[in-house]
Formats: sequence, structure tokens, C-alpha cells
Amino acid sequence: MKTLKITIAFLLLFTASHAQAMDVVELKQSNSNKVVFKVRFMNGAVADSADKKGLTFATASLMAQGGAGGISYADIQDKMKPWAAGYSVAVDKQVTTFTFQVPVDFVDEFYPLVKNALLTPDFSEKDFSRVMKSQQNYVDQVVRASSDEDYSKFALEDQLFRGGNMQSLLQGTSASVKTIGLDDIKAHYKSTFTRNNISLGIAGNYSEDLLKQFKADMAKISAAEYTPVAPSKARQADGIEVEIIAKDSAFGSAIFTGAPLALTRADDEFAALMIANSWMGEHRKSYSRLYQKIRQTRSMNYGDYSYIEWYSNGGRHQLPPSGVPRTSNYWSIWIRPVQIATQLQSQYPELADIEIGHAHFALRLAIREFDLLIKSGLTQADFEATRTFLRSYSKLYAQSPAQQLGWLMDSKFYGRHDYLTELDALLKNTTLEQVNIALRKHWQTDNMFVTIITDISEAPALAYSLINNSPSPMSYSNLVKSGLPAEVLAEDEEVAVYQLNVKTVNVIKSANTFQ
Repeated sequence: MKTLKITIAFLLLFTASHAQAMDVVELKQSNSNKVVFKVRFMNGAVADSADKKGLTFATASLMAQGGAGGISYADIQDKMKPWAAGYSVAVDKQVTTFTFQVPVDFVDEFYPLVKNALLTPDFSEKDFSRVMKSQQNYVDQVVRASSDEDYSKFALEDQLFRGGNMQSLLQGTSASVKTIGLDDIKAHYKSTFTRNNISLGIAGNYSEDLLKQFKADMAKISAAEYTPVAPSKARQADGIEVEIIAKDSAFGSAIFTGAPLALTRADDEFAALMIANSWMGEHRKSYSRLYQKIRQTRSMNYGDYSYIEWYSNGGRHQLPPSGVPRTSNYWSIWIRPVQIATQLQSQYPELADIEIGHAHFALRLAIREFDLLIKSGLTQADFEATRTFLRSYSKLYAQSPAQQLGWLMDSKFYGRHDYLTELDALLKNTTLEQVNIALRKHWQTDNMFVTIITDISEAPALAYSLINNSPSPMSYSNLVKSGLPAEVLAEDEEVAVYQLNVKTVNVIKSANTFQ
């Protein structure tokens, strides 16, 4: 009996000490009316084996969208509804993050659901069938049909990381998802969702007792040894390598282009490049250079932006989201869909003879703007205005407790304490010279990958125009052209023959992507 007591005491001490050793981000907000729990695992899609792409996504989805602790998924939803509570999971390339939110009045009733979802997921056949059917449908149909803008972004990543563990969709490929079984998910849960690669976050109006319980419970997760998988690096293109994905009934030509970037938020120099990028193409901001040149002046599309890190769900998010930190990085340009020849021909009789739409001209215009910036650098006035904007704008990134907690956890990922606070100091101390050095050091346009999602009617002529660097005059209706100033028309003539270092152009059938 004495031996048993000693053993139990040792186990309790071990569990408590392990819980204390866990990486926990605490954000106490005594005036808040809610509590937020975040649980992050350092696995993500890079943890998938080569023949089971999409396994981490499937496992996390089944944990968040299935029964747990012997309570069915439907009953869990019914329980949470009157509390206005909920939870979800976000899988990215290097991390998987569960987020649980509840009004503080119901945290005691809600917390057992948090524990069940993470410690005792049911992994039932019924839930498995439902979740996997949705995942299979996504890789077979939805990714190609729902948004050509997202499609072009994912296709660019396929090019950039081809052959590495960062290449595939988070959901996997059409072939790999078919191979994932329930036993694969159970094994993956035990081997990669472990207390050896976990970090915790808690925010809001929580008690110390709840925090201790949260730590102790999360220490009961699988003790399997797990070493986070190193992500593959983006490839260097040989010249400008273009892949045109020919799609039936595409709504215009959606373009994404990019190249490797050695910087991340872990580097102080990242702040300097942020200033240059914000001036050139701040996400969803009309003052930026690309937006002014392509949308505002020429009314070619809905917007044009640039990025120096992965920007998840750019069509939905106005502000950079947390929860998608990566150490393998690239910079990119997003040209939202521009019109194709058949669209222009049908709208304007004066354009009946054009062979291609606006894609080649838009790509030339965007790359030319980067070349001009690299050559001349930012002016003192543009630098000051953009830096002032960013110092204010970045303070809006984390507005809710969940967002604030997410950004703090991302800070830890990059080896920082509080990135947004540190960023303000970095921006304040950045000089114009540092910005111009950074943009010339990290941006170049001779070697890039380009993906274009376009209609099957446009693909052959566009491919010919790109590979031959053919002139691509801007096609305006007579009414629009008559209202443009002479300097814009003169610039159009220069853009139309601007030489790009295009080395390869391949046309791919949409049905053959992500297989």
C-alpha cells in the first residue's frame, strides 16, 4: 500500500511538473466577458507522410467536427448553442491550432467539452465518413470551382514548393485522401498530437483554478515523442516560369506570382520590407501603388496586392490573421481576375478582333512597377507616409481576445515575446536607407513563378503571347479610352512591350491539378 501511495504521488508530481513546463501564453483580462482557450500543435500539413497527404487536416477536422467524450457531435452543438460558445480548428503548413470560446458565465459547463475534444475524441465511423466525404469533395471539386483567386494561390504554392513537404494542399490530393482510413487518423492523433509539441494559450476573464486545470489536463495528452518536421524551402525559378491552368467557364484570368524570401517575422529587417510592401501593395488598401495603377487608373479588376508572407483567406480577411506562422517563406503578387478576350469581345464591338484579354498586360504592369521601385527606391515622403500608416494600422491587427492571444502565440513561434509591440518599435527606428536596401536585397523579378487560372478559350493565345514576349496592348473600350489622360496612354505603350524574362510556359488542364 505504501508503494502504491508513493507511485501515485510520483505520477501526480510528474504530471504537475510537466504541466508547468508546458509553453503557456496567458492573457488575463479581468474586464472581459469571455474566456478563450487555444491549443496549438507543431505539426501541420508538413507532418503528413508522402502517401497520406491531408492526414493532419483529416485528424484535426475529426477532432473538431466529431463526437468526443461519448457525446455525439450533434449533442455537443446543441449544448453549446444556448451558451453562445463554440470551437474550431485551423490547420496550416506547420501548425494546427484549436480555438475554444465561451462567455465567462458558462465556462464551467463548457470546459469539459474542451477537454473531451482534445483528450477523448470519439473517432466514430459515422463522423469519419462525413468529414472525409467533405474533404474528398474539396480536393476533387470545390478548390477548382469556388474561387479562382484561391485556386491560383494554391497552384502557386504547388509550383514554389514542388517536390517538398510544403507543396500540397492542406487537405491533400485527390488520390491521397482516398487512402486515409480511420485507423490512420487514430494513429496520427497519438503520434503527432502530443504533449511534446504542444503550446497553450488562455485569454479573458479566467480564474487561476481554471488555468491550473487546463494545464494539468493538457499534460494528459499523448506522451509520444515527436520532433516537428522541418518545412521544405521554396524553389528558385529559372527565369519566369509560367503555368496556365485552363478551366472551363473561368471568370477572367486570376494571377498569382512569387519567389522565395529568406526573411520572416523573426528578422528585424522584416519591418523594413513591410514598409516597401505596404507602399507597393498593402492588402485591400486603395492607396497602394499596384491598386492605383491597375484598378484605380485602368479599372481592370477589383484589386491588386503584394505580400511578404503567407496571407490566409485574403478574399475574406481585411487584416492579417493569426494562426498561420511559417518559417519557410516567399513573397508574392496577387492580381485579381482581369477580363479575357471573349468577355471583352462580347461587351465592346470595337474589341472584336483582340486575341487575348488583359492578363499579359496586367502581369507586365505589375512587374514593371516592382522594377521601377527596385531601381529608384522609395522617396522620403512615401517612406514617411507609409511608415506612419503601418505604425497605426498594425495596432488594429489584434482586436478581439482570440486575435490578441493568437498573435502572442505566433510571436513565440518566431522567437519573439510580443511581436506587435516589438513591430511598432522596429518601424519607428527603421530608416529610408534600410527600406531601400531591404527591397533591393530581397526582391527581384527575373526569376519568379507565375500561375494563371483562365478560361480554356484564352489559354493557348495567352501562352503564345507570354513565351514570345509578344506586344500586349491594353484593350479599352472607346468610351474609357477617351477619358484617359495622355500620360496613361503613353505609359500603356511602354507596358505593352515591356520585356519579361519568361523562360517556360505550360498549359495544364484544370482537372489535372492537385492529383
